[in-house]
Amino acid sequence: MQKIISLLVLFLSLTACGQKEAAGDAATDDARVQTKHGLVRGLSDGKVASFKGIPYAAAPVGDLRWRETQPAAKWEGELDATKFGADCAQFGWGGEPGTISASSSEDCLFLNIWKPSHATAESALPVMVWIHGGAFVFGSGSGPEVSGEEFTKKDVILVTFNYRLGRLGHFAFPALSQEHPEEHKGSYAYMDQIMALKWVKNNISAFGGDPDNVTIFGESAGGVSVHSLLTIPLAKGLFHKAIIQSGGGRDGVLTGRPITEENADRYYPVSAETIGVNFARKHNIEGTNAKALAALRALSVAEIVDGGQETDGPGGAPIYSGPILDGSLVVETAESAYKKGNMAAVPIIIGSNSAEVPGGFVNAESKEALFNLFGKFKKEAKKAYDPNGNKELEEILTMVNTDKVWAEPARFTARAYAEKDTPAYIYLFSYVPKVMQERMRYGASHASEIPYVFNNLDARRSIDTVTAKDEKVAKLMNTYWANFAKTGDPNAEGLPKWPVYSPEINNIIEFKNDASAVGIPDPKEVRLDVIEKAVMSKEMQ
Repeated sequence: MQKIISLLVLFLSLTACGQKEAAGDAATDDARVQTKHGLVRGLSDGKVASFKGIPYAAAPVGDLRWRETQPAAKWEGELDATKFGADCAQFGWGGEPGTISASSSEDCLFLNIWKPSHATAESALPVMVWIHGGAFVFGSGSGPEVSGEEFTKKDVILVTFNYRLGRLGHFAFPALSQEHPEEHKGSYAYMDQIMALKWVKNNISAFGGDPDNVTIFGESAGGVSVHSLLTIPLAKGLFHKAIIQSGGGRDGVLTGRPITEENADRYYPVSAETIGVNFARKHNIEGTNAKALAALRALSVAEIVDGGQETDGPGGAPIYSGPILDGSLVVETAESAYKKGNMAAVPIIIGSNSAEVPGGFVNAESKEALFNLFGKFKKEAKKAYDPNGNKELEEILTMVNTDKVWAEPARFTARAYAEKDTPAYIYLFSYVPKVMQERMRYGASHASEIPYVFNNLDARRSIDTVTAKDEKVAKLMNTYWANFAKTGDPNAEGLPKWPVYSPEINNIIEFKNDASAVGIPDPKEVRLDVIEKAVMSKEMQ
């Protein structure tokens, strides 16, 4: 998994954002809103008002480490909401071992809001809530790339937030299972996300938002989170539409192995509690009782983050589980829920990029070894992926990884929604800016769509010169996303038609490399069909 995380970080860093406080605030005036917790003071430039670093929950520190998310306390006076709060504790890439990123802290449950300056409590504008990615171990809800100015121009309110990461966000231990039996256990990151949505439901009207028109959207781990929220009973009614960007949809594909009841996913059949015990032993904490739990809570934040390590050494025992299927909060996997029709019946957009990653999930040393992974579908796979036998191994690996982990699961998810007569829209993001075409030789890489969705192209250092094509794609995507948040349908007059998904037609929209958007039958249908056969028959694991 460490290799997978490194790959994702590599692709994210190719287009990394700049300094956080450069998030487009040319603000001059104070903006004040009375929430149910107290008065907040943000900034307004007369067009956009922003509010940053608002605590949506109690700080998960001390005895609240590995506890169900607790409500935020009320405050006296005026809360300064002009600067972002700390990111959630995470390791710093390139930093010293045993430290955490300088911008991160265990006290991190903050959210940020962008609204049109003219919006009042009577405006009832649609609300979009962004869930950041980062493999559940890094990332945050702040930064210029995901600021909300462009959405506010379309009369949409944007909310972003932080949630607990790594072992602070997903952790199980025998003594924790006994402590506070009335509380949920395991995936504290999901509990944070649900608390943030509850905060939005209870407070967003004061900012001019409609609590009955909330769209959640996220990328990568944020997309996985959207899948989870669509299927967690406790999240029901907290949102009304959902967008999943490169979030998969099948069990285990983002973590390598299936999730099974009461077990951690990628290390099944090792239970999440056993993984917690492994981590305790690494820090010389023996036993599984309350005394051992107290010793775990006494560890420093840096020791908990532990450099982001997933095992206690090369080939060693697992010490981080990732999301946990506990049977109480997370009652079934997304794939299981979709097959049974047990998901929130809300309109969805789901999609993937054309060349997400070149490896980390499906790996092979040669083309022959790669096609052998398809088992009895080997000949079909060769015909679908390398019909003339002249493609490079890296290109085929990129195609197979992209299809297995993201594109086919997206189609599966859309099909499940179509079978429930709930609108689903599939996209394929193939656009690569000219400045990145040498690096992205095979297509659009993981997370490269994000600045286009937010129409924040200037926030990415790698896009030194924004072209007319870049601007066209960004305007298209940002408009589609905003339209969907308003009505549950991305379409509007003047836009290329985005067809609602039909399994019979298998229609999608592709954001093509010539900067056009075209509604077409999925050009990857044959590839996805062979992936589906190989995965469902257990030929490919």
